[in-house]
Amino acid sequence: MIVPIYGYGEPVLRKVCEEITPDYPHLKEIIANMFETMYNAYGLGIAAPQIGLGIRLFVVDTEPLSDDKDLSDEQIEKLKNFKQVFINAKILLEEGDEWPFYEGCLSIPDVREDVYRKERITIEYYDENFNKKIQVLDGMIARVIQHEYDHIEGVLFTDKISMLKKTLIKKKLQNIMDGKTFPDYRMKFANKKGR
Repeated sequence: MIVPIYGYGEPVLRKVCEEITPDYPHLKEIIANMFETMYNAYGLGIAAPQIGLGIRLFVVDTEPLSDDKDLSDEQIEKLKNFKQVFINAKILLEEGDEWPFYEGCLSIPDVREDVYRKERITIEYYDENFNKKIQVLDGMIARVIQHEYDHIEGVLFTDKISMLKKTLIKKKLQNIMDGKTFPDYRMKFANKKGR
């Protein structure tokens, strides 16, 4: 089921999320809803706070990034086949050089800015069957995971940009909070009346 995506200004987006156990109510259904909602909005990942849940859960599917003609066959294959659920994730290590990428977020429509992130991560998490995993990931996959991981820590990509850029996008952020932005997917806006 497609559910509304919580927009910038919703308090749940600033919450450090809580770990869950395998008996968390309706977990399989929540995961399915997250994937469906993410695909409907043409996203690469979505975190539980973005659908109003303060839990340490996010999903990622990097397949849409595999269309990039500048990538090697190996990179395309990796991106095409990376679809995962992350429960109770902890990034153990971020390493390598920081590199910029023009990021956006489903909770902050029509705003994109360069964000610097480390090129490689080591992450520990549970999959949807609560099997514990540790992975080392790099490139775009690592970046997408770092973005979603920030969500479960109460951090948004706009927190990682310069004060000048924050000033320049202030009006856009206010418009999102007020429900004066019109993405082609359902959203819940912080200040919109009658929500």
